[in-house]
Amino acid sequence: MAVWEADEKDLFADGPAKAAGQQQADVAKRQVSGELTADDIDVEHSLRPQTLAEYCGQERVCDNLRVLIQAARDRSEPLDHVIFSGPPGLGKTTLAGVVANEMGAKLHTTSGPAIERTGDLAAILTNLEAGDVLFVDEIHRLNHQVEEVLYPAMEDFCLDIVIGKGPAARSIRLDLPHFTLIGATTRTGLLTGPLRDRFGICYRLDYYSPAELARIIKRSAGILGVEIDEQGAAEIASRSRGTPRLANRLLKRVRDYAQVRAAGRITAQVAADALAFFEIDELGLDSMDIKILEALVRTFRGRPVGLTTIASAVGEDPSTLEDVYEPYLLQKGLIIRTPQGRQATPAAFEHLGVSLPAQK
Repeated sequence: MAVWEADEKDLFADGPAKAAGQQQADVAKRQVSGELTADDIDVEHSLRPQTLAEYCGQERVCDNLRVLIQAARDRSEPLDHVIFSGPPGLGKTTLAGVVANEMGAKLHTTSGPAIERTGDLAAILTNLEAGDVLFVDEIHRLNHQVEEVLYPAMEDFCLDIVIGKGPAARSIRLDLPHFTLIGATTRTGLLTGPLRDRFGICYRLDYYSPAELARIIKRSAGILGVEIDEQGAAEIASRSRGTPRLANRLLKRVRDYAQVRAAGRITAQVAADALAFFEIDELGLDSMDIKILEALVRTFRGRPVGLTTIASAVGEDPSTLEDVYEPYLLQKGLIIRTPQGRQATPAAFEHLGVSLPAQK
């Protein structure tokens, strides 16, 4: 049985969640990063869909949620605990808000790193009302002691509290209202087995197609009051790396460019010119992505190269290359990993317009 030891501060604190740490600077400054940045916060809430009918993409997930939510509402029960996984920017937080709205429930939001002590979690849970939705972002970063307290709360809707110390200590059980926990994680592999098994509904979000992103961009443009045609939306969507957050971010940058240099209207040519101006090419690669490919293709002529060697060639930290830049290049088939190191593929040579080296 998981218990936590309460003191006066635990029992009577308001329990505000501390803000999660700031994004790494090398991620936050990238135009093509899927991570949430300060620039996104200003408008992202207004662009988020509020219902499943407004939500674009993830058709399989949305269809399943419609059935599960309708069944729960018909029984007048809270929805089973849900976990959404997938890369940053695909709509995990948005879907949590949509689920709460569809259930007619109040949404409480926090994050794994913000819940530092068991008392913080207890304060959050005891403030919930029946049917409320608790959303925990980056749930894989929960403290292990906090996670142990969460288990009985998810299964039995109760908290076991030990008051006092030594021979005078006594245990009491607090009943919690039935609530729905929605977790979001970008690192499914870091979730512990016991926590993962306590979620009855698990979905992994996939990258969006260009057509889905174009619909999202058209909708966002309408909310922002931006005039854009179908071809302009398609041009932005094709460079958005399958990520709605990035699509909305690029839309804002193209809007700024169009306002200054194209009378405010976004066409395919205006979008292409704007994105070229901001150094984002046809595949959604930014200047650092191109520098990495240039090093592999031109400097090393397609030979396998070690990660530290590439980092020295482009002036970047090896861990940043591996965690921030490399995944998308691998996904697009522009580089591969070999036992000897990273190597450019024929697609990388073609993208840079460089002839393949002669085979010896």
